[in-house]
Amino acid sequence: MFWNRRNWLGAVALCAMSLGAGFAQAADEAPDALIKRISNDVMAAVKADPAIQAGDINRIVALVDSKIMPSVNFSRMTSSAVGRYWRQATPEQKKQLQDEFKTLLVRTYSGALGEVKDQTVSFKPFRSRAEDTEVLVRSEVRGRGEPIQLDYRLEKTPDGWKIYDLNVLGIWLVETYRTQFAQEISAKGLDGLIESLSQRNKSNSSTKAG
Repeated sequence: MFWNRRNWLGAVALCAMSLGAGFAQAADEAPDALIKRISNDVMAAVKADPAIQAGDINRIVALVDSKIMPSVNFSRMTSSAVGRYWRQATPEQKKQLQDEFKTLLVRTYSGALGEVKDQTVSFKPFRSRAEDTEVLVRSEVRGRGEPIQLDYRLEKTPDGWKIYDLNVLGIWLVETYRTQFAQEISAKGLDGLIESLSQRNKSNSSTKAG
């Protein structure tokens, strides 16, 4: 079974990745400023949107389609999760893997979005050099209970800084899926992984519909 623990924590991460306040990201926006802007806008928007809080999957999918891609290098995220097997994938397999992986993340966390209520986000001191092309932005989600570690890895691209991995409570998303995907590929091949992801997503969809 693919990783589905700490779902509401992942929901916070997904929110922070997916809501961009509807305006264009400046190519020269600093990485920490990007994450702070998105996070602040996200927390406000989620708290104000009953449909997202209720886990409306159509609303969430539309949100990710329109907002997540400008701020995330999803191709790198998927290829990193697939690991060395990515080089063996055909263009069609790569497209299927990206589509199914994105659906998996959205559907896994969608039901937990309603848990985002009283939380606020605070940021650790950010350190980088002008020549850096990859950076780490560290934050904590504060609410009831202990603070939740939430960190972002970003890379510099011609279109600005892009998120390519995130860490919730010490667990890096890409590394977690890479281990699981490698086991699936070893047993069933790339097409087997695609089929497993597809079946998982259909199961999640049926659960939502029920």
